[in-house]
Parts: sequence; C-alpha cells; structure tokens
Amino acid sequence: MLQVRKSNERGFADHGWLKSFHSFSFAGYHDPQFMGWGNLRVINEDRIAPGTGFGTHGHRDMEIISYVISGELAHKDTMGNVKGIPPGDVQRMSAGSGVQHSEFNHAPSESTHFFQIWIEPNVTGIPASYEQKTFADTEKQGALRLVASPDGALGSVTIHAAARMYAGLFDGAQQAQLVLNPAQKAYVHLVRGELTVNGVALFTGDAALIEGESQLALSQGKDAEVLVFELSA
Repeated sequence: MLQVRKSNERGFADHGWLKSFHSFSFAGYHDPQFMGWGNLRVINEDRIAPGTGFGTHGHRDMEIISYVISGELAHKDTMGNVKGIPPGDVQRMSAGSGVQHSEFNHAPSESTHFFQIWIEPNVTGIPASYEQKTFADTEKQGALRLVASPDGALGSVTIHAAARMYAGLFDGAQQAQLVLNPAQKAYVHLVRGELTVNGVALFTGDAALIEGESQLALSQGKDAEVLVFELSA
C-alpha cells in the first residue's frame, strides 16, 4: 500500500519570522488522520527569516534530526554545544532525560530552509547527547545514502530508535532500490523536484506513506532531493 500525501494537504503556519509546513499534527495544527507514521512523529519544513530563530526551549525523550537545505542553522544547547549546521550536514540530538536548546538564523539577508524531524525513541530517560556529520552530495547522487541509524552503520549518525533515514539526489536515468520489510512501515518525503516512487509520481513537498511493501523503487528524477525512512510498525 502506498498513500500519497500531497504538499498542499500539509498543515501550514505563518508566524512572520517562521513559515512552517507540518506533515503531521504539530502545535496548532491537528489532523487525527496524520498524527505520525510508525515511530516517525514530526516532519516540519521550516523557513527562518534572517536574524530570527527559536529561543531557548526544552525537549525530552525524542530523537530530533535537523537536515538543512539552504542557509545555515545556528544551534546552542545546555550540553555545551555551539554549532553551525550548513547544507549537507545532519544533526542528531537525543533529548533523553531533558535538554534546552535554541536555533537561529544569524544571516543578515538569507533565510534558513531546513527540515526538523522527530522520531520516537525505543529507550527513554537516557542522558541527552548530540552528534553532527557531513554527507557530501557525491555520496547521495543517484543513491540512497544512509544518514541515521540505530547502530551508526556506514558512518551515519546514531539514533536511539528503531528507524533508518536515507538521503538521495536523483536526476535523469538515475535509479535506486531499497529492500523493505513488509511488516514495517516506510515514508518518502520529496524535498524538491520530481521523482517516481514505486510507479507513482511525486512532486516537491509530496510524501508517500508505505506499508506492506517489500521494495522501494526510485526513478525518473528531475532535480530531485529525497528523504526516505524505514520505520517501526
């Protein structure tokens, strides 16, 4: 089964300094049909205006991944991390027993466009932790590059969750396949461009919610950037 979630069906919030699309129920956006998918709880596509950002706030018992598309995201937390997250980097923060952090766009004239992803952990109450790694476009071109996993496989960031996250870039004749466990769920989010997923065409901002399938096939990309998740049921 493959269900398409069109880009314009997502929730949207315009706070002036922040414009955010919500794939699942979040803050003031509530849709009982889209509370998450498997253990994937949040995918927010955020655009932060120059010189603004999220003030210090707290999280607990959640695996939080930031994936920057353009601009740079400045991160500061109570673990002592003060980081800049540019495009190509994947940041993982395990909130665990509790952490406070802020996220800002310090650029004077460029917005920061990024995805904030929350995955429910399979262990709670652990010490909060932080990890950040760079994945070059050459690693993602025509392939699904593993960027987050429970065991840090292939140099991915390590998440405390039964999930794997991949990033890929596809154009022209480039193709990729991924073997799926039919007993689990998968989720595909098209960041930009066009891409065919198991024979179904997706466009910028569209997503595919998948279950009961044994394979994922990506093809016919047109300047496509995609995020793929293997998830618990």
